[in-house]
Amino acid sequence: MTSILLRGRTLSFERWPQTIDDHSAWRYEEDGGVLISDGRIVVAGAYADVEKQAGEAVKKIDHRPHLLLPGFIDAHAHFPQMQVIASYGAELLDWLNTYTFPEEKKFANAQHGRRISRLFLDEMVRHGTTTVVAYCSAHRASAEAFFAESHDRNMLNIAGKVMMDRNAPEGVLDTPQSGYDDTKALIKEWHGKGRQLYAITPRFAITSSPEQMEMAGALRREHPDLHMQTHLSENHGEIAFTQQLYPWLRDYTDVYEHYGLLGKKSLFGHCIHLSEREADALSNSGSVAVFCPTSNLFLGSGLFDYQRYRKRDKALRIAAATDVGGGTNYSMLRTMDEGYKVIALNGEKLNPFQSFWQITRGNAEALSAVERIGTLNEGTDADVVVLDANATPAMRLRMETVETLAQELFLLLTLGDDRAVREVYVAGRAAKTDMIAG
Repeated sequence: MTSILLRGRTLSFERWPQTIDDHSAWRYEEDGGVLISDGRIVVAGAYADVEKQAGEAVKKIDHRPHLLLPGFIDAHAHFPQMQVIASYGAELLDWLNTYTFPEEKKFANAQHGRRISRLFLDEMVRHGTTTVVAYCSAHRASAEAFFAESHDRNMLNIAGKVMMDRNAPEGVLDTPQSGYDDTKALIKEWHGKGRQLYAITPRFAITSSPEQMEMAGALRREHPDLHMQTHLSENHGEIAFTQQLYPWLRDYTDVYEHYGLLGKKSLFGHCIHLSEREADALSNSGSVAVFCPTSNLFLGSGLFDYQRYRKRDKALRIAAATDVGGGTNYSMLRTMDEGYKVIALNGEKLNPFQSFWQITRGNAEALSAVERIGTLNEGTDADVVVLDANATPAMRLRMETVETLAQELFLLLTLGDDRAVREVYVAGRAAKTDMIAG
């Protein structure tokens, strides 16, 4: 592969920014360079220094005055729900039965799965997302379609076939044994193939019987290096139903705890209504609570108390996500804009450096993948997003009064969308340009 040298204003995070003036938390170069070779970052820093290391044969691409950041990471999304996004008027359980499950029946058809996978990953790239943690449908073919499309693009994505054997219509159900067998086969075929990673995926406690939860726990024991993803405490009706189904356990979180599903690579979508005991259980196990603000607002589920979870004595690890199709946008910029409002309603604020940390390094840390993605560090995968804060007339007008990097970042979060994403590099390849050209 030809080496390339990207030029622009570079921004990458070293750690969580405590305040808006915590400059040691990030590395920013007004005239920066990122040298990429064979899909990895060779070095990033001041352009003059990087250029000296690049040599004469390198291909130079000048993105000035735009910002270069690590590609965005989306920690929770449902690729089969593209055609139910923006469906009106239901809360979680009714929404699943009315819209989601009928749509997911279509994914028994492998061609349908491949088409939607292609369109879904197009949207990820269009919006600057280079890694997504995706739920497939209950059909093995849906996961095969997703991984095949992801592998063709050389993206680092994490996905899994949902395991669900009850409380849903025929056509989207498996059995404890078939869910186990299909998952084992998919792990063997796809985990570690190229940049693909597998997540064991029991949809949630309501749609998995105790027998299936035992199978999910067995998979975790057999494959302790894999991720596990599911849903937890999204709304009050869901919590009450779960407690009816598992009356011998202490609470909703205890279902997953009982079956051995908590851990450092365990991702729990939503986690809005956790008791202190449940929050402690997640914290003590290193599990991750995934903040999905647009879907939580859209479905009326509640407000995730981001800053309380971060500041408690036993801090929770947190990721952020679109949760398409309950979520209403594919953009992590739009997601963090809504997240800012949710956090403000809880009486706190998230400064723009913290927001960008979250959707880059923060999510990479939450996925236990920061050695590969989420930064511009030497040796990491060359997933890079190019952002233009003058992308629309409204943004250009506001930029006339912007004086600091913090103000520019907040403008991108508040008014930015896919139009602000000028280019996306996936393992060093210009993926947005290639997608548009193709």
